[in-house]
Amino acid sequence: MKKEMVVNDGRIVAKRLSWSNYMKRYGTLYLLLLLPLVFFVVFRYMPMAYILGAFKKNNIIKPPWEVAWAKNNGFEWFIKAFKNRDFLFSLRNTLTLNLLDLVVGFPAPIILALLLNELSFNGFKRVTQTIVYLPHFLSWIIISGLALRLLAPNDGLVNILLHKAGFEAIPFLNKPNWWVGTYVALGVWKEAGWNTIIYLAALTGISPELYEAASVDGAGRFRKIWHVTLPGLRSTIITLLIMNLGRILGSEFDRPYALSNKLVTSVSNVISIFVYQNGIKGSQFSLTTAVGLFQSVIGVIFLLGANTLAKKFGERGVW
Repeated sequence: MKKEMVVNDGRIVAKRLSWSNYMKRYGTLYLLLLLPLVFFVVFRYMPMAYILGAFKKNNIIKPPWEVAWAKNNGFEWFIKAFKNRDFLFSLRNTLTLNLLDLVVGFPAPIILALLLNELSFNGFKRVTQTIVYLPHFLSWIIISGLALRLLAPNDGLVNILLHKAGFEAIPFLNKPNWWVGTYVALGVWKEAGWNTIIYLAALTGISPELYEAASVDGAGRFRKIWHVTLPGLRSTIITLLIMNLGRILGSEFDRPYALSNKLVTSVSNVISIFVYQNGIKGSQFSLTTAVGLFQSVIGVIFLLGANTLAKKFGERGVW
Protein backbone atom coordinates (compact mmCIF):
# COMPACT_ATOMS: atom_id res chain seq x y z
CA MET A 1 0.00 0.00 0.00
CA LYS A 2 1.18 3.50 -0.84
CA LYS A 3 0.30 6.77 0.87
CA GLU A 4 -0.64 10.05 -0.76
CA MET A 5 -0.79 13.37 1.08
CA VAL A 6 -4.12 15.15 0.51
CA VAL A 7 -5.84 18.20 1.99
CA ASN A 8 -9.03 17.44 3.93
CA ASP A 9 -10.91 20.27 5.72
CA GLY A 10 -7.78 22.39 5.71
CA ARG A 11 -5.65 19.57 7.14
CA ILE A 12 -2.98 17.53 5.38
CA VAL A 13 -3.73 13.82 5.86
CA ALA A 14 -2.30 10.61 4.42
CA LYS A 15 -4.57 8.67 2.09
CA ARG A 16 -3.81 5.01 1.36
CA LEU A 17 -3.67 3.94 -2.28
CA SER A 18 -3.80 0.38 -3.56
CA TRP A 19 -0.89 -0.78 -5.72
CA SER A 20 -3.02 -0.82 -8.87
CA ASN A 21 -4.33 2.71 -8.27
CA TYR A 22 -0.82 3.91 -7.45
CA MET A 23 0.57 2.52 -10.73
CA LYS A 24 -2.36 3.96 -12.71
CA ARG A 25 -1.53 7.38 -11.31
CA TYR A 26 2.26 7.29 -11.40
CA GLY A 27 3.04 4.45 -13.80
CA THR A 28 3.85 6.83 -16.65
CA LEU A 29 6.63 8.40 -14.59
CA TYR A 30 8.20 5.00 -13.93
CA LEU A 31 7.93 4.22 -17.64
CA LEU A 32 9.77 7.43 -18.45
CA LEU A 33 12.52 6.35 -16.03
CA LEU A 34 12.92 3.02 -17.83
CA LEU A 35 14.96 4.39 -20.76
CA PRO A 36 17.61 6.21 -18.67
CA LEU A 37 17.86 3.14 -16.39
CA VAL A 38 18.49 0.91 -19.41
CA PHE A 39 21.06 3.41 -20.68
CA PHE A 40 23.00 3.39 -17.39
CA VAL A 41 22.89 -0.40 -17.11
CA VAL A 42 24.07 -1.00 -20.70
CA PHE A 43 26.60 1.81 -21.07
CA ARG A 44 27.76 2.42 -17.48
CA TYR A 45 27.44 -0.76 -15.39
CA MET A 46 27.95 -3.61 -17.88
CA PRO A 47 31.29 -2.17 -19.13
CA MET A 48 32.52 -2.21 -15.51
CA ALA A 49 33.21 -5.92 -15.99
CA TYR A 50 36.22 -4.88 -18.08
CA ILE A 51 37.80 -3.29 -15.00
CA LEU A 52 39.13 -6.81 -14.49
CA GLY A 53 41.50 -6.09 -17.36
CA ALA A 54 43.60 -4.04 -14.95
CA PHE A 55 44.38 -7.25 -13.03
CA LYS A 56 44.65 -9.67 -15.97
CA LYS A 57 47.21 -10.33 -18.68
CA ASN A 58 47.13 -8.00 -21.67
CA ASN A 59 44.60 -9.61 -24.01
CA ILE A 60 41.90 -7.67 -25.84
CA ILE A 61 40.62 -10.67 -27.83
CA LYS A 62 39.15 -12.68 -24.95
CA PRO A 63 36.73 -11.38 -22.29
CA PRO A 64 38.70 -10.39 -19.15
CA TRP A 65 37.10 -13.13 -17.03
CA GLU A 66 38.62 -15.75 -19.37
CA VAL A 67 42.14 -14.29 -19.24
CA ALA A 68 44.74 -15.45 -16.71
CA TRP A 69 45.65 -13.20 -13.79
CA ALA A 70 48.66 -10.92 -14.17
CA LYS A 71 51.84 -11.33 -12.16
CA ASN A 72 52.34 -10.05 -8.59
CA ASN A 73 48.87 -11.21 -7.52
CA GLY A 74 47.26 -9.24 -10.31
CA PHE A 75 49.00 -5.93 -9.55
CA GLU A 76 51.61 -6.22 -12.31
CA TRP A 77 50.25 -3.29 -14.33
CA PHE A 78 49.91 -0.98 -11.35
CA ILE A 79 53.55 -1.66 -10.43
CA LYS A 80 54.65 -1.06 -14.03
CA ALA A 81 52.67 2.19 -14.18
CA PHE A 82 54.35 3.62 -11.08
CA LYS A 83 57.76 2.57 -12.39
CA ASN A 84 57.01 4.25 -15.72
CA ARG A 85 58.72 7.64 -15.92
CA ASP A 86 56.24 8.95 -18.49
CA PHE A 87 53.29 8.05 -16.27
CA LEU A 88 54.80 9.80 -13.25
CA PHE A 89 55.37 12.94 -15.35
CA SER A 90 51.80 12.78 -16.69
CA LEU A 91 50.48 12.34 -13.13
CA ARG A 92 52.42 15.40 -11.98
CA ASN A 93 51.22 17.46 -14.94
CA THR A 94 47.60 16.40 -14.44
CA LEU A 95 47.64 17.40 -10.78
CA THR A 96 49.40 20.69 -11.50
CA LEU A 97 47.05 21.76 -14.31
CA ASN A 98 43.91 20.68 -12.46
CA LEU A 99 44.94 22.47 -9.27
CA LEU A 100 45.67 25.64 -11.23
CA ASP A 101 42.30 25.30 -12.98
CA LEU A 102 40.67 24.94 -9.57
CA VAL A 103 42.49 27.86 -7.93
CA VAL A 104 42.13 30.26 -10.87
CA GLY A 105 39.10 28.95 -12.73
CA PHE A 106 36.74 28.10 -9.87
CA PRO A 107 36.39 31.65 -8.43
CA ALA A 108 36.07 33.23 -11.92
CA PRO A 109 32.36 32.40 -12.53
CA ILE A 110 31.50 33.43 -8.95
CA ILE A 111 33.10 36.85 -9.45
CA LEU A 112 31.46 37.19 -12.87
CA ALA A 113 28.04 36.29 -11.46
CA LEU A 114 28.44 38.87 -8.68
CA LEU A 115 29.38 41.54 -11.22
CA LEU A 116 26.47 40.70 -13.52
CA ASN A 117 24.10 40.67 -10.57
CA GLU A 118 25.08 44.24 -9.71
CA LEU A 119 24.34 45.59 -13.18
CA SER A 120 21.19 47.69 -13.23
CA PHE A 121 20.94 48.14 -17.03
CA ASN A 122 19.24 44.91 -18.14
CA GLY A 123 20.01 45.41 -21.84
CA PHE A 124 23.75 45.61 -21.23
CA LYS A 125 23.49 42.70 -18.78
CA ARG A 126 21.87 40.41 -21.37
CA VAL A 127 24.43 41.31 -24.04
CA THR A 128 27.29 40.68 -21.62
CA GLN A 129 25.85 37.31 -20.59
CA THR A 130 25.56 36.25 -24.22
CA ILE A 131 29.13 37.28 -25.00
CA VAL A 132 30.66 35.41 -22.06
CA TYR A 133 28.55 32.26 -22.72
CA LEU A 134 29.54 31.91 -26.39
CA PRO A 135 33.11 30.49 -25.96
CA HIS A 136 31.63 27.41 -24.22
CA PHE A 137 30.15 26.28 -27.55
CA LEU A 138 33.51 26.33 -29.34
CA SER A 139 35.50 23.10 -29.43
CA TRP A 140 39.08 23.04 -28.21
CA ILE A 141 40.21 22.34 -31.78
CA ILE A 142 38.76 25.68 -32.87
CA ILE A 143 40.16 27.47 -29.83
CA SER A 144 43.62 25.95 -30.36
CA GLY A 145 43.55 27.16 -33.99
CA LEU A 146 42.64 30.66 -32.85
CA ALA A 147 45.32 30.57 -30.15
CA LEU A 148 47.99 29.45 -32.60
CA ARG A 149 47.17 32.32 -34.97
CA LEU A 150 46.78 34.99 -32.28
CA LEU A 151 49.66 33.96 -30.00
CA ALA A 152 52.29 32.77 -32.49
CA PRO A 153 55.70 34.20 -31.49
CA ASN A 154 56.56 35.70 -34.91
CA ASP A 155 53.37 36.41 -36.84
CA GLY A 156 50.68 36.23 -34.15
CA LEU A 157 48.48 39.30 -33.80
CA VAL A 158 49.22 39.72 -30.07
CA ASN A 159 53.00 39.59 -30.53
CA ILE A 160 52.84 41.90 -33.55
CA LEU A 161 51.07 44.48 -31.38
CA LEU A 162 53.59 43.94 -28.58
CA HIS A 163 56.47 44.40 -31.02
CA LYS A 164 54.99 47.66 -32.35
CA ALA A 165 54.60 48.85 -28.75
CA GLY A 166 58.32 48.24 -28.17
CA PHE A 167 58.07 44.96 -26.22
CA GLU A 168 59.67 41.62 -26.95
CA ALA A 169 57.62 38.74 -28.31
CA ILE A 170 56.14 36.39 -25.68
CA PRO A 171 56.35 32.63 -26.36
CA PHE A 172 52.82 31.89 -25.13
CA LEU A 173 52.72 28.34 -26.50
CA ASN A 174 56.43 27.56 -26.92
CA LYS A 175 57.82 27.84 -23.38
CA PRO A 176 56.60 25.52 -20.58
CA ASN A 177 55.81 28.22 -18.01
CA TRP A 178 54.08 30.47 -20.53
CA TRP A 179 52.20 27.48 -21.94
CA VAL A 180 50.78 26.58 -18.51
CA GLY A 181 49.58 30.16 -17.98
CA THR A 182 48.02 30.27 -21.45
CA TYR A 183 46.38 26.86 -20.89
CA VAL A 184 44.74 28.02 -17.65
CA ALA A 185 43.72 31.42 -19.07
CA LEU A 186 42.05 29.85 -22.11
CA GLY A 187 40.18 27.44 -19.83
CA VAL A 188 38.84 30.32 -17.75
CA TRP A 189 37.86 32.27 -20.89
CA LYS A 190 36.01 29.28 -22.34
CA GLU A 191 34.07 28.03 -19.31
CA ALA A 192 33.68 30.93 -16.85
CA GLY A 193 30.64 32.39 -18.61
CA TRP A 194 28.86 29.04 -18.87
CA ASN A 195 29.43 28.16 -15.20
CA THR A 196 28.08 31.59 -14.27
CA ILE A 197 24.58 30.36 -15.20
CA ILE A 198 24.47 28.15 -12.09
CA TYR A 199 25.39 31.01 -9.76
CA LEU A 200 22.98 33.44 -11.41
CA ALA A 201 20.21 30.87 -10.94
CA ALA A 202 21.17 30.53 -7.26
CA LEU A 203 21.09 34.32 -6.86
CA THR A 204 17.42 34.39 -7.84
CA GLY A 205 16.64 32.38 -4.69
CA ILE A 206 17.95 35.09 -2.36
CA SER A 207 15.09 37.06 -0.84
CA PRO A 208 15.04 40.79 -1.77
CA GLU A 209 13.95 41.47 1.82
CA LEU A 210 17.47 40.60 2.97
CA TYR A 211 18.91 43.36 0.78
CA GLU A 212 16.25 45.78 2.04
CA ALA A 213 17.10 44.94 5.64
CA ALA A 214 20.80 45.42 4.89
CA SER A 215 20.06 48.83 3.36
CA VAL A 216 18.10 49.84 6.45
CA ASP A 217 21.12 48.88 8.56
CA GLY A 218 23.27 51.18 6.42
CA ALA A 219 25.12 48.50 4.45
CA GLY A 220 26.73 49.61 1.17
CA ARG A 221 27.04 47.57 -2.01
CA PHE A 222 30.14 45.63 -0.95
CA ARG A 223 28.68 44.92 2.50
CA LYS A 224 25.56 43.49 0.86
CA ILE A 225 27.69 41.26 -1.34
CA TRP A 226 29.72 40.03 1.63
CA HIS A 227 26.89 39.54 4.14
CA VAL A 228 23.92 38.68 1.89
CA THR A 229 24.93 37.52 -1.59
CA LEU A 230 27.90 35.29 -0.76
CA PRO A 231 26.13 33.51 2.15
CA GLY A 232 23.23 32.90 -0.23
CA LEU A 233 25.62 31.27 -2.69
CA ARG A 234 27.54 29.27 -0.09
CA SER A 235 25.72 25.95 -0.51
CA THR A 236 26.02 26.14 -4.32
CA ILE A 237 29.71 27.01 -4.11
CA ILE A 238 30.45 24.12 -1.75
CA THR A 239 28.51 21.61 -3.87
CA LEU A 240 30.36 22.59 -7.05
CA LEU A 241 33.69 22.64 -5.20
CA ILE A 242 33.10 19.08 -4.00
CA MET A 243 32.29 17.96 -7.54
CA ASN A 244 35.41 19.66 -8.89
CA LEU A 245 37.58 18.00 -6.25
CA GLY A 246 36.21 14.65 -7.42
CA ARG A 247 37.73 15.38 -10.83
CA ILE A 248 41.10 16.54 -9.49
CA LEU A 249 42.91 13.60 -11.12
CA GLY A 250 40.71 13.47 -14.19
CA SER A 251 42.00 14.99 -17.39
CA GLU A 252 40.51 16.18 -20.64
CA PHE A 253 42.09 14.87 -23.81
CA ASP A 254 41.21 17.44 -26.46
CA ARG A 255 42.31 20.52 -24.51
CA PRO A 256 45.96 19.60 -23.70
CA TYR A 257 46.38 17.56 -26.91
CA ALA A 258 45.18 20.39 -29.17
CA LEU A 259 47.27 23.06 -27.44
CA SER A 260 50.39 20.93 -27.02
CA ASN A 261 53.51 20.79 -29.19
CA LYS A 262 56.94 19.16 -28.96
CA LEU A 263 58.43 22.15 -27.14
CA VAL A 264 56.12 21.84 -24.11
CA THR A 265 55.52 18.09 -23.71
CA SER A 266 57.25 18.24 -20.32
CA VAL A 267 54.19 20.09 -18.94
CA SER A 268 51.43 19.22 -21.43
CA ASN A 269 51.47 15.40 -21.37
CA VAL A 270 48.67 14.49 -18.97
CA ILE A 271 47.19 11.11 -18.05
CA SER A 272 44.66 11.12 -20.90
CA ILE A 273 47.49 11.60 -23.43
CA PHE A 274 49.51 8.87 -21.69
CA VAL A 275 46.51 6.53 -22.03
CA TYR A 276 46.12 7.44 -25.71
CA GLN A 277 49.78 6.92 -26.52
CA ASN A 278 50.21 3.68 -24.56
CA GLY A 279 46.73 2.18 -24.78
CA ILE A 280 45.37 3.13 -28.21
CA LYS A 281 48.65 3.50 -30.10
CA GLY A 282 50.80 1.14 -28.01
CA SER A 283 48.18 -1.62 -27.45
CA GLN A 284 48.99 -1.82 -23.72
CA PHE A 285 45.33 -2.09 -22.79
CA SER A 286 45.79 -3.66 -19.35
CA LEU A 287 48.33 -1.00 -18.34
CA THR A 288 46.05 1.87 -19.32
CA THR A 289 43.03 0.16 -17.71
CA ALA A 290 45.01 0.07 -14.46
CA VAL A 291 45.84 3.78 -14.88
CA GLY A 292 42.16 4.61 -15.50
CA LEU A 293 41.10 2.61 -12.44
CA PHE A 294 43.70 4.44 -10.34
CA GLN A 295 42.28 7.79 -11.54
CA SER A 296 38.74 6.76 -10.66
CA VAL A 297 39.63 5.49 -7.17
CA ILE A 298 41.55 8.67 -6.32
CA GLY A 299 38.65 10.76 -7.64
CA VAL A 300 36.16 8.90 -5.43
CA ILE A 301 38.44 9.32 -2.40
CA PHE A 302 38.66 13.09 -2.97
CA LEU A 303 34.90 13.28 -3.52
CA LEU A 304 34.08 11.37 -0.32
CA GLY A 305 36.66 13.31 1.69
CA ALA A 306 35.40 16.71 0.50
CA ASN A 307 31.79 15.73 1.13
CA THR A 308 32.58 14.49 4.65
CA LEU A 309 34.55 17.64 5.43
CA ALA A 310 31.69 19.83 4.20
CA LYS A 311 29.22 18.03 6.48
CA LYS A 312 31.54 18.46 9.47
CA PHE A 313 31.40 22.22 8.90
CA GLY A 314 27.61 22.15 8.88
CA GLU A 315 27.00 22.13 5.12
CA ARG A 316 24.67 19.75 3.31
CA GLY A 317 27.29 18.29 0.95
CA VAL A 318 26.36 16.46 -2.24
CA TRP A 319 24.38 13.68 -0.54
